[in-house]
Amino acid sequence: MLKDEQIVWAIHQMEEDIGPVGPSLDSRTPFQYLVSVILSAQATDVSVNKVTPILFEKYPDPKDLMTADVTDVEKIIKSVGLFHNKARNIIKTARIVHEELNDVVPTDRKGIMALPGAGRKTANVVLSDVFAQNTFAVDTHVSAIAKRLHFVPQTATPLQVENKIVGALQPEELHRAHHTMIEYGRKYSMKLTPDKEVCQLIIDCDQLNEENEAAL
Repeated sequence: MLKDEQIVWAIHQMEEDIGPVGPSLDSRTPFQYLVSVILSAQATDVSVNKVTPILFEKYPDPKDLMTADVTDVEKIIKSVGLFHNKARNIIKTARIVHEELNDVVPTDRKGIMALPGAGRKTANVVLSDVFAQNTFAVDTHVSAIAKRLHFVPQTATPLQVENKIVGALQPEELHRAHHTMIEYGRKYSMKLTPDKEVCQLIIDCDQLNEENEAAL
């Protein structure tokens, strides 16, 4: 595996390649952003951005969404996938945010994860993008990169990936690193046998990993 300083170097190389990058979900109120992140599970941000303007025009606030007809919400978000569960979850979340939290989205991980449809990744994204907290979310792109570039073993869980990168980077670097790795994963294949453009970083990290193993 790569050492912490090598992981930092690799992430900085990605940042140089990708350039400035930020959230790809449309910026909205904290509640709307929370809903957007819940909808983005196993869906592309592009697909989410296509449906949320319609959803939020009709149901802009927690009070509006909590009373929505689930069938109507399903019709609006159908294209993002898993829409049955997501429709129920965002309606339930809206009710909790309005009735129990006075329309305020929690600013802590535990509070967000207590909401229907919001797991650790959702919480970390919202805390980072909305509340500027030093959290790091692991999605499929981040996980694939971390494994392919030998940051973590192939068997690593999302939490292990998160802990490894959080332990290597400075806290203020986490926000940019998350979004950079997502864009990098979209640009390059991170399969063990790449089927599209292979970046130089894969070759360099393979060599670093071999050198580290040989030194053991």
